[in-house]
Amino acid sequence: MKPDNDNIAILVSLNEAAKMTSMSRTMLNKYRASGRFPQPVDLGDRRVAFVKTEVMEWIQKKIDARKAA
Repeated sequence: MKPDNDNIAILVSLNEAAKMTSMSRTMLNKYRASGRFPQPVDLGDRRVAFVKTEVMEWIQKKIDARKAA
């Protein structure tokens, strides 16, 4: 079955996720370990990626929380 192009998840690397969030890789990993950041997709030996839409939703929640404060 061929996937629908609208439903294809785009993956971003740890470096790209760090750039998107303006966080260091170390801080992003700390957030990830404590459950405060979307969980990665395991791609194999020492390689993970993040679902881009989940990272973008996380960023939007941070922006929304600022507005609510």
